[in-house]
Amino acid sequence: MTDFYHLGDCQPLASRMYARLDADEAPARLNRGDYTLWSDSPAEISDRLGWLDLPSTMLETAGELEQFGASLRKEGCRYAVVLGMGGSSLGPDVIVRTVGSESDSSGGARLLALDSTVPQWVADTAAAIDLAHTVFIVSSKSGSTTESSAFYTYFRSRLNAEVGEAAAGGHFVAITDAGTDLDRLAKSDGFRRAFLNDPNIGGRYSALSCFGLAPAALAGVDLGRLLTPAVRMQERCRPDGAVEDNPGARLGAAIGALVKAGRDKLTLLTTERARGLGMWVEQLLAESAGKSGAGVIPVVNEPMLPPDGYRDDRFFVQLRLDDDDNRAVDDAVSALINAGLPVIRLSLSDAYDVGAEFYRWEYAIAVAGHIMGIHPFDQPDVQSAKDRTLAVLNDYQRDGQLPRPRSDGFRRLSDLLDGGGGGDYLAIMAYLTDTPAIDAAMQYLRQRVGAAYGIATTAGYGPRYLHSTGQLHKGGPASGIYLQLTHRHTADVDIPGWPFSFGVLADAQALGDLQALDELGRRTVSLRLEGDPADAIRRLAESL
Repeated sequence: MTDFYHLGDCQPLASRMYARLDADEAPARLNRGDYTLWSDSPAEISDRLGWLDLPSTMLETAGELEQFGASLRKEGCRYAVVLGMGGSSLGPDVIVRTVGSESDSSGGARLLALDSTVPQWVADTAAAIDLAHTVFIVSSKSGSTTESSAFYTYFRSRLNAEVGEAAAGGHFVAITDAGTDLDRLAKSDGFRRAFLNDPNIGGRYSALSCFGLAPAALAGVDLGRLLTPAVRMQERCRPDGAVEDNPGARLGAAIGALVKAGRDKLTLLTTERARGLGMWVEQLLAESAGKSGAGVIPVVNEPMLPPDGYRDDRFFVQLRLDDDDNRAVDDAVSALINAGLPVIRLSLSDAYDVGAEFYRWEYAIAVAGHIMGIHPFDQPDVQSAKDRTLAVLNDYQRDGQLPRPRSDGFRRLSDLLDGGGGGDYLAIMAYLTDTPAIDAAMQYLRQRVGAAYGIATTAGYGPRYLHSTGQLHKGGPASGIYLQLTHRHTADVDIPGWPFSFGVLADAQALGDLQALDELGRRTVSLRLEGDPADAIRRLAESL
């Protein structure tokens, strides 16, 4: 199938956007790195456009990465664990989730991504691997990400005890920028290798760089097959020709037009196999276009409603993997089109087209940022939660305990939803372990909220979401109702040599984020769940 745009009443505005971009020569300016598309200053723009040529440049080095992965597997590597947050871990996770069924037969290592400080999550990851046959990939662009440092300290200590300190370093690979603390640590602690990424690539634009491809190579992914469609997409997004013939610019113009028309809830529709790609798009959109009090609100993996259950703040994008079972999603999309709702369908001929989609969406959000007047490459509101978390941890080290968790009760959520406005959405922020039972309970809660109130719902696990939708929550429109879910840790995990445990770190991150939202005047609900967390979430859903 081919791409399909049904923009309904918004089509005239989108056509004007295409004409405006053509007149502005926006694609040509983007491809030559003209920072004036977004700002009067080149800060965090001129040094953030390395992704533009990434597919073709990485195709030249793909063989080296594949050889490295093959050599480790030959030595007995059966597990590869990415220790990172945000773009550092999401890119390779999405690649392997999407093409994994095809790479499984290649003998690749099993890839896991650890991007949560919740102690049960850390413990579950440790239990799922055989340390002596595992390579850990410490990924951080800055080289100083707190979570990645904690993960490294924990697993390095365990490996020192398991295989000896002299051999432990060989179980670690670093991916970072040159000259960072992690780069220096890799040298001093005897890492197997450090991959130094192009410093002109931001974290959420790094899926086709070493951050995404080195772990994928360990998992046995055919990098040439992944990058070849990405190169074709790069060539199709070059400046020659009209915007409507440029897949990235056309998508970006449509997003910009729909948001300007008041449809700021971009609702992604996928099959289960493409679910990971939806999560990656969520991070890209939320961090790139959720700032200055405006933005695109990505809605991913939401239970479907009938067409008349949606408000006029929605538009829909189907990510359609042509060789998947698309019958249910296709039927839902047909119903949306028949109801006159704006729908875009993007077709992937096979799973390896995920590489092309990475590029298309990166290009699109750069164009949409130009239309919306938003700087798509910075993240100005992320630091506030980090600062408050650090203050909480400092107080913990002084007092020996964390502040008592706030718990508002079920009624506060009902009151906020009852008093909400037409463009509101509910953001569920769960500092819980991602289990099938908890995931199903959160989906039930989303379904109940959608059916009862007609508003969009999003859901993320903390602290992972701080590196994706956290920017949107604080810098985007004040239309969110933020529901934070926490639970007492049944067992904690120490971080050797650190003055606090993973449980304390996770709780401090939850409290720091809640404080940052409260100080901005956001509408927040904090619930400390009692008993089984999945059951508690279902009781909450039933109470609405």
